[in-house]
Amino acid sequence: MGVSKEEVKKVAALSRLYIAENEMDAFAADLGAVVEHAQKLNELDTSDVQPTAHILPVKNVFREDKIKPSMDRELITENAPEKDGGCYIVPRVVE
Repeated sequence: MGVSKEEVKKVAALSRLYIAENEMDAFAADLGAVVEHAQKLNELDTSDVQPTAHILPVKNVFREDKIKPSMDRELITENAPEKDGGCYIVPRVVE
């Protein structure tokens, strides 16, 4: 299946790409090869294949919540250049 220059121009416009006129034939041939390769998938018999969104079953893995003591704030902020009340002080980035 060949791809015309007009189709290449349309794909280029949709992709916001500039393709020079002297490159159109090469791009048409390359795009045609891609489409031909994708058409081979139509030859596969998928009648016994269940439609899926993932190749592996997806399930949530839950763990039991365990209450543990938090880290000491002084230990966490001891290397901070500036701190106040157990919190980091950082330079303002929004004006």
